[in-house]
Amino acid sequence: MSGDDETPKRGLLGTFRANAFPSRQPPKITTTQTAHVLERKYGGNRQAMAAAYGVTPTAVGRWLKGTRTPRGRDAENLRHDAAEVQTTERGRERRAREVERAATGANASVSRTATFAIRGSDAIRAQDVPLRLSAAQIAALVRAQDEETARRIVGSAIADYFNSGAYARWTAEDFDYDPESFTLG
Repeated sequence: MSGDDETPKRGLLGTFRANAFPSRQPPKITTTQTAHVLERKYGGNRQAMAAAYGVTPTAVGRWLKGTRTPRGRDAENLRHDAAEVQTTERGRERRAREVERAATGANASVSRTATFAIRGSDAIRAQDVPLRLSAAQIAALVRAQDEETARRIVGSAIADYFNSGAYARWTAEDFDYDPESFTLG
């Protein structure tokens, strides 16, 4: 796994948080990245972190001490996770309240080219789906803790878009899309 140079996908939640919290940056030093990820994502459990990265708990300990540094995909995953844990629950809640008070939504889109699917239809359209996320939907995305919750929120916005026509029967579960194709703004 550590020799694989494939970059990790951020997913819908990671893409959204990168837009919602533009100043969030992972620490530059690998030992600090490891310490933040270990504590904030894995609750200090080296075995859990090692299992997630496909390494031994000893390797995680070496990353912490700085005697070894992660390479390849492990380094990318660590950088990605370190950026993810920069947004604390308290910070997300504060941002969600700001969005709710402002009561303004945001424009977003999901690509419909090759990755977008509607249950019961095999049509591929060359046009993106323009979305209008309400302040409540944005606040819910800010508070979301997992990919499935984020996908449901964006799926409901897609359903709102399609339900504006004559066939108002779509639900969030009727749509499948690549989370990497979601853009905010």
